[in-house]
Amino acid sequence: MDAATNGIQEPFDLIRLSLSERVFVKLRGDRELTGVLHAYDGHMNLILSDVEETIMIVDQVEGVPEGHTTVNVAKRKMEMLFVRGDGVILVSPPSRA
Repeated sequence: MDAATNGIQEPFDLIRLSLSERVFVKLRGDRELTGVLHAYDGHMNLILSDVEETIMIVDQVEGVPEGHTTVNVAKRKMEMLFVRGDGVILVSPPSRA
């Protein structure tokens, strides 16, 4: 399928087509969000609703050789969230089958 027929000619077009749909957002600091995208701007500031945040917490265990860490996962849900664009690494739109 040609990108021009989808209306995707530049990166922000993909974000625009994802409005009112559930997206995956990867943030700095080992954080990930999934939520419904309501708004965005040129700085990648995002407004999301029905958000689930996943935080990866990497702990170095004392007495264990270097490189052996444990990873704990913390999750929380929020009704509405403003995401500042300078923390956004990736925005993945919903799969279009």
